[in-house]
Amino acid sequence: MADQFNPFKSTTLIELLEYRAFQQPNQIGYTFLIDGESETVTLTYQQLNQKAKAIAAKLQAICQPKDRVLLLYQPGLDYISAFFGCLYAGVIAVPAYPPRPDRSLPRLQAIIKDTNATVALTTESTLSSLQRFFPQMSDIAPLNWFATDILEAEIEKNWQPPSINSQTLAFLQYTSGSTATPKGVMISHQNLLHNLTAIYHCFGHSSESQGVIWLPPYHDMGLIGGVLEPLFGGFPVILMSPLMFVQNPLRWLQTISRYRATTSGGPNFAYDLCIKKVLGKGGTLKGGGTPPLQLDNLDLSSWEVAFNGAEPIYHEVLERFSQTFATYGFRREAFYPCYGMAEATLIITGGLKNAPPIFKTVDAISLENHQIVEVDQPPDNLITNTKTLVGCGQCLLDQKVLIVNPETFNLCEVGTVGEIWVSGLSVGQGYWNKPQETETLFNAYLTTGEGPFLRTGDLGFLDAEELFITGRIKDIIIINGRNHYPQDIEWTVEQSHPLIRPSGVAGFSIDGSGEERLVVAVEMERQYWQQIRTWDNGNGSAKTSPKQAVLQSIRRAVSQNHDLQVFKTVLLKPGTLPKTSSGKIQRHACRSSFIAGKWGE
Repeated sequence: MADQFNPFKSTTLIELLEYRAFQQPNQIGYTFLIDGESETVTLTYQQLNQKAKAIAAKLQAICQPKDRVLLLYQPGLDYISAFFGCLYAGVIAVPAYPPRPDRSLPRLQAIIKDTNATVALTTESTLSSLQRFFPQMSDIAPLNWFATDILEAEIEKNWQPPSINSQTLAFLQYTSGSTATPKGVMISHQNLLHNLTAIYHCFGHSSESQGVIWLPPYHDMGLIGGVLEPLFGGFPVILMSPLMFVQNPLRWLQTISRYRATTSGGPNFAYDLCIKKVLGKGGTLKGGGTPPLQLDNLDLSSWEVAFNGAEPIYHEVLERFSQTFATYGFRREAFYPCYGMAEATLIITGGLKNAPPIFKTVDAISLENHQIVEVDQPPDNLITNTKTLVGCGQCLLDQKVLIVNPETFNLCEVGTVGEIWVSGLSVGQGYWNKPQETETLFNAYLTTGEGPFLRTGDLGFLDAEELFITGRIKDIIIINGRNHYPQDIEWTVEQSHPLIRPSGVAGFSIDGSGEERLVVAVEMERQYWQQIRTWDNGNGSAKTSPKQAVLQSIRRAVSQNHDLQVFKTVLLKPGTLPKTSSGKIQRHACRSSFIAGKWGE
């Protein structure tokens, strides 16, 4: 009977969960791996429905409809209950992350100010930890705090169905903008259900699907793709903390194998970490041989959709991962490169399930001038001055994707790079409390009058309706009149030396004597700093210091691959570079830190 339900006709997520709780009350919807491996806690649809109503009843007693409520949870099942508790109460959820006074507190303070939130939900243990810092958290301490994990279940009976519809705001997804002015994208129930429908169709989901997700639930990919999509499709999902993944990336693959997962994924760096964990820092499998690190009983043959998004996708990583894990049953066709952003709820474009990734090799010099000149050369035998791009699929459902000149607002000609504009029911309602930015970015019109469109700020081009991403407008580095995409330089630097941390490079330009000059900030592995101490103590055996060896490798690689000279290289300890909650490098914040001399260089 459950299969007769048509989730596509739901108008709110409350309808969706109430149906699942009624028709499939005892089905375990969510399993959380506490230790990232075997220790589990679970949540059935009925339990989630009951917990959400209890939390909602408490909120309805202290909040007005449409009030903003902060969610400050470590990854886990309590977060899911609290999110749905907000929906059931008719208030607007604001996912965040428990602050650390040294780093994330300013961002949280800005979110509180922007939303005018007066209530915060968390767990008893997290609240106890936070209370120690309340004296230095003047903005946070006055909030009305309550721990949802010790709430009396009996108050569920006090819940009253809220007066909401498809246009009601469900939550605010704060984007990875500057710390001082974070922007909350207004996401409605309709936005969510439209995007969940798109994911369901393009991923080929059914009640027989099985998810494994380690992505943080306070980020759009973790929340929508990892928590809401399994509920929409009526299939179970195994969740684990991002910390458990980072500590040992192979836990992710072992969990996929153990639970016979069909859908799982993450950003490009996640796949790269797995490669390096198996092959070592070099990350290359010689001659198609057997990986040095053997993984007993690892079986990835059930993995149908290995989605890859949220950051630049590199064909080298896709090919190396396929080669490394083919012996464990991974199929290259499982890779699913896709493109999306918080402003469009989550996914915008995606490919065909079971189709291999689409690569396009182009002339790098022409690309700098925003022109696409295809090079007829296989990606594994490339000449210099070429770049291989990964296709991110086609627009989904009834959405529309255009390539537009960001200065003239005219459509770009075929073979020309421009700004990606998007329209459709997944596009959010704008930025909370920022009408001017909303008007500029969410209500853009072509010179023909067609619109409105969302201006993504991303650059790319279409080829036979396949979308290829080339970079972001605001991040382009212009040196000697040539355009350089920072992510390309960062990738080159990262691959130049085995002791450079994955996703630990920031490239940006500064004004030096009236001209733009390239700076790269690089996080080094702990092993490097141990080598430095050994060298400084006079015990090093190498003729060249570890620092000089790294600097030479970086300069040589950037010069050979980009015809650029590095003005300054800053070597940093792990965790120094400012990143967003989803792990993206904040290049403008890096530039500010460098100019301010915060890195001691």
